[in-house]
Amino acid sequence: MGCIITVHQPPGFEHWRTAMPPVLQAKCEWHRACKFTVLNLPTMFRHYFQIAWRNLMKRKFYTLINVAGLAIGMTCCMLISVYLYHENSYDQYHTKRDRIYRVVQTFRNVEPGTKPVAATPKDYQVWGCAPLGPALQADFPEIERVVQFMSPNSLLLQNGDKRVQQDNLLFMDSTAFDVFSWKMINGDPHTALTAPFSIVLTKSVAQKFFGNKNPVGQALQVDNQTNFMVTGVMEDVPPNSQFTFNGLISMTTMHKFREEIFGWWGYVDFYTYLLLKENTDIKSLQAKADQFVKRRNPDDKGYGIKFEKMTDAYLHSLAIRQPGPTGSLLNVSLFLCIAIFIMLIACINFMNLSTARSLERAKEVGVRKVLGVRPTSLMWQFLFESILLSLAAAIIAIVLAKPGIALIERLSGKEIAYVNFFNPWLFIAMAGFAVVVGIGAGIYPAWFLSGFRAISVLKGKFNPASGSVSLRKALVVFQFTLSIALIAGTIIVFNQLKYLNRHDLGFKKDQMLIINFEDDSKVQQNIEAIKKAIADQPGVVSVAASRAVPGEFLPNAGTQIQTPDGQMGFRIPLIYEIDFDFIPLYHIPLIAGRAYSRTHLTDSAQGMIINEAAAKLYGYTNPADAVGRKFDQWGRKGTIVGVVKDFNFRSLHQAVEPLTLRYGYPNALSRISVAIKGDNIPSTLAHVRTTWDKMAPQRPFMYHFLDESFNAQYQADQHFGQLFTFFSCLAICIACLGLLGLSTFMAQQRVKEIGVRKVLGSSVSGIVVLLSKDFIKLVLIAIVIAVPLSTWAMNESLKDFAYRVSVGPIIFLEAGLITVGVALLTIAWQSVKAARANPVQSLRNE
Repeated sequence: MGCIITVHQPPGFEHWRTAMPPVLQAKCEWHRACKFTVLNLPTMFRHYFQIAWRNLMKRKFYTLINVAGLAIGMTCCMLISVYLYHENSYDQYHTKRDRIYRVVQTFRNVEPGTKPVAATPKDYQVWGCAPLGPALQADFPEIERVVQFMSPNSLLLQNGDKRVQQDNLLFMDSTAFDVFSWKMINGDPHTALTAPFSIVLTKSVAQKFFGNKNPVGQALQVDNQTNFMVTGVMEDVPPNSQFTFNGLISMTTMHKFREEIFGWWGYVDFYTYLLLKENTDIKSLQAKADQFVKRRNPDDKGYGIKFEKMTDAYLHSLAIRQPGPTGSLLNVSLFLCIAIFIMLIACINFMNLSTARSLERAKEVGVRKVLGVRPTSLMWQFLFESILLSLAAAIIAIVLAKPGIALIERLSGKEIAYVNFFNPWLFIAMAGFAVVVGIGAGIYPAWFLSGFRAISVLKGKFNPASGSVSLRKALVVFQFTLSIALIAGTIIVFNQLKYLNRHDLGFKKDQMLIINFEDDSKVQQNIEAIKKAIADQPGVVSVAASRAVPGEFLPNAGTQIQTPDGQMGFRIPLIYEIDFDFIPLYHIPLIAGRAYSRTHLTDSAQGMIINEAAAKLYGYTNPADAVGRKFDQWGRKGTIVGVVKDFNFRSLHQAVEPLTLRYGYPNALSRISVAIKGDNIPSTLAHVRTTWDKMAPQRPFMYHFLDESFNAQYQADQHFGQLFTFFSCLAICIACLGLLGLSTFMAQQRVKEIGVRKVLGSSVSGIVVLLSKDFIKLVLIAIVIAVPLSTWAMNESLKDFAYRVSVGPIIFLEAGLITVGVALLTIAWQSVKAARANPVQSLRNE
């Protein structure tokens, strides 16, 4: 198939035609009568391909390095692109997503008579109060639907002999399926959550209890007391969702349990989402928010609301108390930068090797120019070679990417959406990407090679490599600057993870067994007897009970404590509800006063313990001064009996917050902590299980170890570290491939010089130093450039941690030594090989 190009015959056309390469002259016929040229494009490209193939096969080693570097770079880009697509796809499956917003709320303390300062984004939380939803629906006609749900619950579900403590069950409004795009398999989505004691199960949970049968209309016993009717089965929530529930319970059920909380603006346990009507401007709604708050909740001067797009929840929200997982926009940006860095390094390798090998192709260019080939034709020839290499690398990248995604899932701990690698659109996209990369990597070498002067080349008076040395050195410095930054980043990430695991938290978490009985009333009523029975088992050191344990969710409590001036100051610290044995069990140090004691009869009703941060919150610079001061919290009044040293009851992402530790009555407890000896844990665990089954047969024995659950808070950080290290290592490998190719070429170019030096008495070590020192100088320059850039970038990435390692010179010294070591290892083999070669072989032609 040919391409017809119509032209008028210009003067000297015959000279232009005869100047073409002979193979093209044979295919280009001039018709004087019609005055047009018929140029067979397939033949032209076949000619380009033949020349490219000969050159690539003639230099197999360099071809392999270029293809390997580009293939690894493209594979990394594909994997990072899939990962970033997954991170940006959260909640995109909702068909009405552009109209769904959620309400974030702030609950700040405002002293009487003072004007509240403007709230910052970090003052807001997604967790809020129940009356807000109906009030918004009534006051704003722009709102089509309001849906509210509560914090996840864990309930004991039973069907026949199948009994499971099922977590992540939400009390949800009946409007849920009108707002969110959750697919119902069985049941009516419009009525499934209407009646009290109704429950919609996800497909996986329904199969757990009912197999493959349709469970709609069947009953599930809940907490050995109430029967819930299964009114629907829905598809499991997609993994890229902020919602992670296993079942939905009708909100009317909660109305039956605790009707009073639905009119209480001070009770916080609800999430509020809005579906706006078509063409509603959220800015107009936000403009009315302050007046709405003053009208509906006038007594709380520190209360405020704003609206946040649901699709911004995962990456762009700063609000706390999120209902589900959140990502890191900073991490997404870092991985995007890594993808760009990796491709830059791969392209730099290609440019360096192409320009370094220019001397080998100088005579080819000179001869072809003498034969009349234009520089533009030469440019297209060389670009065709780079595109051909890039297309070969793209094919390899597609093959490597499929198993690579499985690896990324394991390293990231996320279920990434499956990518169809046989999708024709993927091949088209990769082909386009390969062409862009080929042009980007080959444009400078093509321009450089095609610009040689034919006469100078053929007379042997032109050294084409000399003009590219400075650029080549600059590119080597650039790629190793990126490599050093990545190495330093990897060291800092793992130092931070090590710091998180070794930091003194201020309490004992090792060999701590946690039994979760989830507010079981029979356990609560018999809690002291159960604790004593467990404490009597071999291998058990001590036992305590509490509402929560370190690392778990804690509520806030509006609390008045007498300040140094004698006034009752109102603040909203966090609250732990604990028993007499909790503080000694966890080895939490007291710095003032005393712990709860059974010998003080009023402690359970009139005593309170706070931490140092809470003492400071109420104005006490000396924590001991807070002891004996009055308090009023949740209907309980009394005095502060002790102050504990600040301990990290949450992850080290957060500074220690003000905390009150108040005695918890049995009906408020849901955890039993068991300190055990470490010499025979399986035996101790078996004894505790046997005791539990005997004392609480109605409740499954559910346990975990505190160190495992507490460290799980850093799981996302660990996955980030693994991914960062993986891609950093690949980037360094690509840089080393380029260094290997350059060092090999340089050794070949200096083979006669090496021969002369050996004849004159140079040692192998001296020649190795000679060949290596230029590259090591470039690496050292790269270290100097990388230090300030890496320091800034890593300080930014560690801002999320309240407790973090310092980014000091030692880290960059380590990164520099690693880089120099890797560079030396890369070029050592070729340098030693060249130094040990027989000089007779290189000098016999002289």
